[in-house]
Amino acid sequence: MVGDQNRRRKTMFILLLVALGLVFSGSTFFESALNPRERPIWFILFWIVCGWLTLTALLLAIFDLLIVKVEARKAERIFREESSRCQTLGSPESKTDE
Repeated sequence: MVGDQNRRRKTMFILLLVALGLVFSGSTFFESALNPRERPIWFILFWIVCGWLTLTALLLAIFDLLIVKVEARKAERIFREESSRCQTLGSPESKTDE
């Protein structure tokens, strides 16, 4: 999962969808079951799970951002090396005058 960008982004999307679904269902369908005065343990556990899912998606997003930056720097370095190589081959100083 860490190496594949597409899989990472799909995982982030799914994690956020699940967290949003939990928040929505917690404030509508499960409102009575998650009443903090009646069931404080369930309430705390529910919000820990929501927070954990969101934090995991956030950390994956930061990791993805760092990987994209590293790949962009690598591509830029390769481009500069190739362009400088092409310039030195085509420069008039590299040709011998007869």
